[in-house]
Amino acid sequence: MSYNPLKFMNYKKLGNTDVDVSTICLGTMTWGEQNTKEEGFEQMSYALDQGVNFWDTAEIYSIPPKQETFGDTEVIIGNWFEKTKKRDKVILASKVCGPMREYVRGGGNQFGKKNISEALEGSLKRLKTDYIDLYQLHWPERKTNFFGKLGYEHDDSSKWTKFEDILENLKEFIDQGKIRYVGLSNETPWGLSKFLELSDNKNLPRMLSVQNPYNLLNRTYEIGLAEMSVREKTGLLAYSPLACGYLSGKYRNNQMPKGTRIERDGEFWTRYNKPNSNVAIDAYYELAKKYGLNLAQMSLKFLEIQPFVTSVIIGATTMEQLKTNIESVNVNLTDEIIKEINEIQTIYPNPCP
Repeated sequence: MSYNPLKFMNYKKLGNTDVDVSTICLGTMTWGEQNTKEEGFEQMSYALDQGVNFWDTAEIYSIPPKQETFGDTEVIIGNWFEKTKKRDKVILASKVCGPMREYVRGGGNQFGKKNISEALEGSLKRLKTDYIDLYQLHWPERKTNFFGKLGYEHDDSSKWTKFEDILENLKEFIDQGKIRYVGLSNETPWGLSKFLELSDNKNLPRMLSVQNPYNLLNRTYEIGLAEMSVREKTGLLAYSPLACGYLSGKYRNNQMPKGTRIERDGEFWTRYNKPNSNVAIDAYYELAKKYGLNLAQMSLKFLEIQPFVTSVIIGATTMEQLKTNIESVNVNLTDEIIKEINEIQTIYPNPCP
């Protein structure tokens, strides 16, 4: 299968640095589960040819997380780097997981110096690289709102690593040249603000990004974190931009295509199967149809143009999906289309937070 290269890719600065990252980021979590090594190789080669220089992975990938597939995605990426010798062409992001099951360093908190050191060294080995450009904390150690949880309930009964200690640990790895920059994921406004405060007051590494969910079914990032992203130059890396594929339209009318993540692992992917999700998706589908747009591309482009978004993390299991997603950068959303998108959000506000 052959594809015509794009004429251009869009880029934004990573945080307050001079590093240009593509506004489309290549997500990798299906490699080793839904996708083979060969398919991962094909995706990486094609994405880079289209100007997608920003890639995101994590030590626990592939997803759903399992002991037998822990680190498999990073291994696939590392093997591609070894084969192509193109590590220097990629701005590579990875993550150390938060509190995890026993098979990950004994379970429990992961941001202490010993665990975070083991996590980083493991990722570097699997990725076959000497450094990671953006190293992120995958989710908080403390009990707070993430992974779709609403209704904050204060609970400080469990212990978690002090933010200052985390930043001091990360600074050591930056000084060693093993990490260039650091970021957060599944974080709250309070968490981001405290990290930034400590960075400023203690001259410690500054969090440059927040990787949180953001899509047409979940725009909760706009409520508190969007302003911080703009003012503090800590842009959003939007994950799940198509709401686990629901915003591609492939699950409309109770369809369940074989081999999709919902068909394969429906009990794990429950976040976007909510009472108002189908009617909201239908409304966005009809809007895209009205203007002759692809629903997935309209959904991705709306995220890309937000001033608080640095990059949109796409994930694809087929090359056709990958091509469609990357080509969203060519889509033009008029003021009228944006207005009508916002009107749907008013009628069906965040059905899947």
